[in-house]
Amino acid sequence: MVRTANSYIETMKNTHALVLGATGATGREIVSLLLKDPAYSKVSIFVRNKPNIKHKKLSIHQIDFSRLSDYCEFIKGDVLFSALGTTLKDAGSKPQQYLVDYTYQYAFAKMASENGVKHYALVSSTGSNENSPFFYPKMKGALEEAIKKLDFEKTYVFQPPFLIRQTELTRTGEKIGIKVFSVFNQLGLLKSQKPLPVSTLAQKMIDEISSESTARLNIYTPKAILAAQL
Repeated sequence: MVRTANSYIETMKNTHALVLGATGATGREIVSLLLKDPAYSKVSIFVRNKPNIKHKKLSIHQIDFSRLSDYCEFIKGDVLFSALGTTLKDAGSKPQQYLVDYTYQYAFAKMASENGVKHYALVSSTGSNENSPFFYPKMKGALEEAIKKLDFEKTYVFQPPFLIRQTELTRTGEKIGIKVFSVFNQLGLLKSQKPLPVSTLAQKMIDEISSESTARLNIYTPKAILAAQL
């Protein structure tokens, strides 16, 4: 069934979106798209540092992530987009990265679920696997498994390939990785791992939330996400 613009807006009318990780690369794109989307009447973001952005639909909650329970009353809405994450370098250690990427995200999602938020969209990672011998994919896989047990009506897990961030947020290692994958792609190799702009991922997430999928759990592999570019 083809959804028209008017039917989409009517279906999602007055939707209140919550965004975690709103100042990161993907989160910034999600917020930007939601603020432009007439189907969303309110966008609430939860950040450590306030971004320099103002909009009549936007509510900014500056929070201390180590005291998330203090903000439980504000974690209410219709859909939660979770794009929180850090790197091992920025975090300083594996325990600190785990705290941000797993502990904070899971605690926030749990509160959202208990507060009646119906839909949850998570930015995970390609290769995520709770049984992986490697730290990062194991952590991402463990979060996915924990999230699946929460009481959301619908859960959307996105496992994107290498992401192309906004220029000012692109790290040196990412620039090298993008160039390497681009060369392989030109040779017809690793097409399922083709670098993906964060703007494409953000739009795909919003589109899937408004789709007519009846599945309680929806997993999007790199191939499924890349299809949004076609």
